[in-house]
Amino acid sequence: MSYQTTAASIIQSVGGAGNITALTHCATRLRFNLADEKKADKAALEALPEVMGVAIGGGQYQVIIGSDVRHVYQAIQESLGPDRASAGSAAAEEAPKSLLNRFLNTISSIFTPILPAITAAGMIKAVLALLVAFKWVDNTAQTYQIINFMADAGFYFLPILLANSAAKKFNCNPYLAMMVGGILLHPNFIGMVNAARESGEAIKLAVLPIYSATYSSTVVPIILSVWFMSYIERWADKHSPKMIKYFTVPLIATMVTGVVALTILGPIGYIIGNGIASGINFLDLHMGWLVPMVIGAFFPLLVLTGTHYGIIPIGANNIMTVGYDAMIGPGNLASNIAQGGAALGVGLKTKDKAVKEVALSAGITAVCGITEPALFGINMRFKTPLYAAMLGGGVGGLFIGAFGVRRYASGSPGLMTLPVYIGEDGLSNLLFACIGAAIAFAVSFAAAYFMFKEENVQEGELDQLVAGASEATPPAATAGSAAAASVINVFSPVAGKKIPLQAVNDPAFASGVMGAGYAVIPEDETFYSPVDGEVAMVFETKHAIGLRSDEGAEILIHVGLDTVKMGGSAFEALVQQGQRVKKGQPILKADLAAIKAAGYDTTTPVIVTNTADFSDVVPTDTEQLQAGQPVLEVAR
Repeated sequence: MSYQTTAASIIQSVGGAGNITALTHCATRLRFNLADEKKADKAALEALPEVMGVAIGGGQYQVIIGSDVRHVYQAIQESLGPDRASAGSAAAEEAPKSLLNRFLNTISSIFTPILPAITAAGMIKAVLALLVAFKWVDNTAQTYQIINFMADAGFYFLPILLANSAAKKFNCNPYLAMMVGGILLHPNFIGMVNAARESGEAIKLAVLPIYSATYSSTVVPIILSVWFMSYIERWADKHSPKMIKYFTVPLIATMVTGVVALTILGPIGYIIGNGIASGINFLDLHMGWLVPMVIGAFFPLLVLTGTHYGIIPIGANNIMTVGYDAMIGPGNLASNIAQGGAALGVGLKTKDKAVKEVALSAGITAVCGITEPALFGINMRFKTPLYAAMLGGGVGGLFIGAFGVRRYASGSPGLMTLPVYIGEDGLSNLLFACIGAAIAFAVSFAAAYFMFKEENVQEGELDQLVAGASEATPPAATAGSAAAASVINVFSPVAGKKIPLQAVNDPAFASGVMGAGYAVIPEDETFYSPVDGEVAMVFETKHAIGLRSDEGAEILIHVGLDTVKMGGSAFEALVQQGQRVKKGQPILKADLAAIKAAGYDTTTPVIVTNTADFSDVVPTDTEQLQAGQPVLEVAR
C-alpha cells in the first residue's frame, strides 16, 4: 500500500483539502470534520481498496481504514500541510449543525487523540493488578509504587492532555492551554486547598474567593477553561498592537483564563463532574442492571454512527471521581465480546473461504477490544450476526449489571483488559466480569451460528436463482419474468480468464471486505460497461472505474493490482463521472503490455461494492469470458 496515494484519493473523495476543517483518528477510523458533507463521495471512498467502510454521525465523516489508519492519517496530514484547519474554518462556521451533533463532535474531537494515553495507563494498571493478584509483587514494595505512579500519571495529568486536544478543537494555542492545565494542577495550589480544608479559611485572589477543589484527573473544568481561553486569545490578538502582540497575547490569554478558571469555570466544571458521578451512582444503586444491559445491546449502533464517543467520557469521569465505573465500561465489555462471538459464529458456519478468513480474524480482534473489522466486515454485511451481537451484548450486560461488576481503570473493553476488573475485594469482581463476557460470547455465537445463512439465501433458493437465469439471455429479454425481477445480470467488461476473487494476490480484494465478485485476467485492452447505468466515479489515475446500475448495483472495475502507483500512465478513461452508459459501451483502455513491463499484475477484480444490499452475488461457472457475456447474478 502507498499511504501517500491512498491519502490523495481520500482527500479527493471527501471533497478536497478545502472541504476538510479538522481531522483526527482512532484505532481504526479517520474522523473528518467537513465544511460540506454533500461534497464527499461516499461511493468513491468505499470503492478504494484500503477503505473498509464509511460511517456518518456525531458530526463527523468517518472513514474506516483498519490497523493502517495511523499511517494513512500521517500521509493525509503531510498532504494537507499545517494550514489545513484555517483553510476551511470559515466554511465550517456556515455549515448548520444541530446542537447535539456539535456537542458529540466536540467531545469526540477532544477525547479521540488522548485515548492511547488513557489506554496505556489502564493497561499498566491491569498488568499491576495481575502482578499483585498472583503475588509476584507486594503492594507495599517500591516496585509496586513506581509502576502505580507510572499508570496514575496518565490519569493525574489528564487535564493537561485534554488541554492540548481541546486547544486544537477550539483553535487556540495548545501550549498556553497546557499551561492553564498546569495552573490547575500546580502542587502549591493543591497545598493551599488542603490547608484551607483543614483550617476552614477560604482561599482568596485579592477579593476573589477560590473554590477549595483539586482538579487532577478531572475532565470538565479544563475543557470549559480552554473553550473560554479561545475567545480571550482571539480578542487579545485582535486588539493588541502589532509591535508587542508577541508578548501581550500570551500574557492576556493566560492571566485572564487562569483567574477565571480558578474562580468560576473550574468550580463549575468540578460540580458538573461530581453531579454526573452522583447520577451514575444513583442508577448504580437503584437500577444497576439497566445501563450495562442497554449499552451491551445498542453499543454497535452507536459505533456505526460514531456517537459512542459521546458516552465514553462518562465512564472515564466515573473512574476519576468515584474510583470505578459500573456502567459504561462493563456494558461495552459485553458488547465487544458479543460482536466477536457473532463474527466467530459466522466464521465457523460459512463455507466461503474468504468470508471465513475475515470472520475468524475480525472475531478475534473484536473479543480483544477492537470491533470495527467485525462490525463492518461481517456483522453489518450479513445483518443476522449484528442482531445476534445485540442479543448477546444485552444478555451479558444484564448479568454484569445485576452483579454490580466494576471497572477500576480505562482501556479498550475486551479480553486484553479484563485485569482492570480486579478490585479490593479480590478476584470476585473479575470472576463476574468473566462470566458476563462468557454469557455475551455464548449467546451471540449460538444465535449467529443458527441464524446465519450463506449471504442470507437458502440453498434451495440459491439453486433456483442460478438454474433459472440464462447466461445467453440479456435482462431486457426477460423483463417480464420473475427471474428478472429478482436477479440483476452483470456482464463481463473484458475478454479473459475468470478466476475466483479469493485467488487474487491482494488481501483487500481476496478477503471479501470490498464486496463479492470475481476477477479476470484480461486479454483485451478495451473495457466495456457491464451494466446499463451511470458512471459513479472515475479515479484520477484512471486505473479504476465505479458504475451504478439502473437496478442499484454498484460495480467497481479495478484494472490491475497496485496499478494506482502508475499514476495513470497506462490508462485512458473513455467516460466521465456522472455520464450515462449502456451495456457494452467502451469505458476504459489499458495498455496491458506497459502494465506488465512496469512489474504490475493485470488481474482485474470486478466487485459489487454494495453486496450487503443484496441477498447474494453469484459468479457463473464460465472460465473463459468474452466481453458482454453474463458473468455475475446479483440476487435481491
